[in-house]
Amino acid sequence: MSLENPTPVLLVDGLRKIYPAPTPQAEAVEAIRNLTFSIPQGQLVCIVGPSGAGKTTLLKCIAGLLPPTSGTLELEGKPITGPPRTMAVVFQEYGRSLYPWMSVQANVELPLKTAGMGKAERRQRTAEALDAVGLGDAGDKYPWQLSGGMQQRVAIARAVAYRPQILLMDEPFAAVDAQTRADLEDLVRKIWKELGVTVLFVTHDIDESVYLGQRVIVLSNRPTVVQDDVAIDLPDERDQLTTRSDPRFVELRHHIYGEIQRAKGNTGDAEQAKTA
Repeated sequence: MSLENPTPVLLVDGLRKIYPAPTPQAEAVEAIRNLTFSIPQGQLVCIVGPSGAGKTTLLKCIAGLLPPTSGTLELEGKPITGPPRTMAVVFQEYGRSLYPWMSVQANVELPLKTAGMGKAERRQRTAEALDAVGLGDAGDKYPWQLSGGMQQRVAIARAVAYRPQILLMDEPFAAVDAQTRADLEDLVRKIWKELGVTVLFVTHDIDESVYLGQRVIVLSNRPTVVQDDVAIDLPDERDQLTTRSDPRFVELRHHIYGEIQRAKGNTGDAEQAKTA
């Protein structure tokens, strides 16, 4: 698949974000300097970078939750001036995004109800979304009755039920154990394939980015620019054992690790990664 498209579903062009100084004695913080990339319809793209590189700031700007200082943000050719109706976001803090006094079904239905959707269609979409994440029989339960991994599945189901054009995910698996994380990674790829949704997935985990993505965008240290844009030329069918033991997987992981170390100024570590 081509990395560029004449009519991308998402366009980020010259994005800059400066946080003003909170006090007269403090200095303004340039979180993002000049970010430019585009994503075609249906692509699964991961974003990685050093801690503090502005990954979450970028996602908040794309989601219309934070106004950029300058630059262009477009979804389906239209400027993003607020939270787009065709976009859904899954955050890391899934526990805070679910209402503990509402059933799983009610949590998933809530955005649809807010959008004014009729009860019958809400119920159908909710049932389909819960089935898609393997929680078809959990609609009557409450979030506090579920494990962390199951709660995150509920958060994903809520996003999927909305049937977004693009799904933003901000380190959604950072707080779960390794086995649950692997299961959720496979779930994201399953949903992405079945629904054809465009996914922009932010993660600190290099292995996760290579396993999930068709493409990995590497951000520099702050103030942030795109340091590298890596095509993940692994087989489309992936599994946790075969894919992660593929020599090409290892090569891609080492390349991206080296780029992140270079961004942090750890050139010795980067050279070591290239030869490992």
